[in-house]
Amino acid sequence: MMEFLLNTGSTIDEGRLAKGGNKLTEDYTQECAVCKMNPADFAALGSPQKVTIISRDCRRKVTVFAYPAKSLNPGHIFMPRAIWANVVVDPETFSTGSPLYKGSPVMAEAADDEVLNAGDLVNKLYRRGK
Repeated sequence: MMEFLLNTGSTIDEGRLAKGGNKLTEDYTQECAVCKMNPADFAALGSPQKVTIISRDCRRKVTVFAYPAKSLNPGHIFMPRAIWANVVVDPETFSTGSPLYKGSPVMAEAADDEVLNAGDLVNKLYRRGK
């Protein structure tokens, strides 16, 4: 398991799919259920196809597809701003009304778990409390 700073943001295709009403499609899952990281960090994790991203307090986690990206600095990961990232983003707003979409401390580990689509992930999250 490795520690990272999570940065999230919109991507062109994430926005196109979300604004087009396609959040429950396979294309949306393939675009947004991802974690990009520096190639050295990717290799240190064993070059996994999937990773589980775990919140700093270890109370929230989500499994997503993993990809190396030369544009990222070591110790940083990027996830499109979508439900998968929202699961692990620190909800603290520091009285700003907006959580830490940039620089949220998280942990990541290689995973074999299934990557859930948006609908299944929402169902899993809301059933957890029951």
